[in-house]
Amino acid sequence: MNDYINRQVEERARAWGEAKSLLDHAASEGRDLTATEQEQYERINADLDERTAVIEKITREMERESQAADIRIPQAAAVPSTDEDMLRSLVRGEIRTATFEKRQMTTSNDSGLVPQGFYDVMQEQLRYTGPWGNEEVGYTILTTGSGEDIKVPTQSGFSSATATAEAAAFGVSNPTTSSLTLRSHKFGTILTLSRELLEDAGVPIVDFLGRQAGNAIGQIVNEKLAVGTGTVEPNGLVNASAAGKTGGTGVAGAFTADDLIDLVHAVDSQYASNRAGFQMRRSTLAELRSLKDGEGRFIYDPTQGTQALVLGFPVFENPHVAAVAAAAKSVVFGSMPYYHVRQVGGVEIARSDDAYFANDLVAFRVSIRIDGNLSQANSVKHFVGGAA
Repeated sequence: MNDYINRQVEERARAWGEAKSLLDHAASEGRDLTATEQEQYERINADLDERTAVIEKITREMERESQAADIRIPQAAAVPSTDEDMLRSLVRGEIRTATFEKRQMTTSNDSGLVPQGFYDVMQEQLRYTGPWGNEEVGYTILTTGSGEDIKVPTQSGFSSATATAEAAAFGVSNPTTSSLTLRSHKFGTILTLSRELLEDAGVPIVDFLGRQAGNAIGQIVNEKLAVGTGTVEPNGLVNASAAGKTGGTGVAGAFTADDLIDLVHAVDSQYASNRAGFQMRRSTLAELRSLKDGEGRFIYDPTQGTQALVLGFPVFENPHVAAVAAAAKSVVFGSMPYYHVRQVGGVEIARSDDAYFANDLVAFRVSIRIDGNLSQANSVKHFVGGAA
């Protein structure tokens, strides 16, 4: 193809040389072109136009073919080495999606990375919106690469033994087993940000998008992992927990120190000894701090290490647990590892330049697929406010 174009270029140059010779000859004699020379000149001009059109057409076709080849076979590029590089590449449109995980990051071209920044920044925001993301709470996290339903084996009954007479047959008693099905419910949001803000090299992009994504995703996911109904969304910890203690009547759902002691002892020792703890919202914790046991000791103890304790167990703030009120489940207690959170991959961020084109905004879709349920109903129990 290049040889053909070169020939066309040479022929066009030759024709233009002929046209100049006609014009120069007439000019040297101080006259206009004769009729014969004018006809010849017009024929040369037509030839020039035709050859120029052919050259331009073939050149455009070659450029389109080259662009198509670049799309089919992307040029090798330096793999972004940090979360900052990855997010900058996303902002510049060099990649369209990125999935951020705790220990692994993958992009649309399957480049493996080890992130240390974005996910950690985002996780801090998750902790502000609820206990998901806080490893100290102890939820069992199951991360899968794909979103098909998974089943988690559970045990709902134990074997039992009885006294047996001499030479009598032992009775058969097998544990009762079942399974917990975890699905992949999708949650997400759209963030629109100005191109100027994102392309400013001085903007800490990891911190900025980490805060936005962490709050957006953390708010809805933490809510559903706490009070979700289990229908097209997770079965939240509070919703899945069993009844442990009901408060007195006529006190607008308030609890006493004895109520919380009873709640702790409503959970079997097997569960209470396995990373057990409380969850409640901040206003409830404020009410709890003033309570004393029967010996006049405050049941809230912030002096033992970095984690405050209630009746010897850690307490975690969860803004999605109901406030103290009649018939409200305002406190939960139990073994948190029995609450299983299934997460598909990581948090995906996808970029679009078209959705808000008129406003010159770049749209980022942040999404996650997740589910949750309690594998043993009696492993976590709740306090519910008594009648008004």
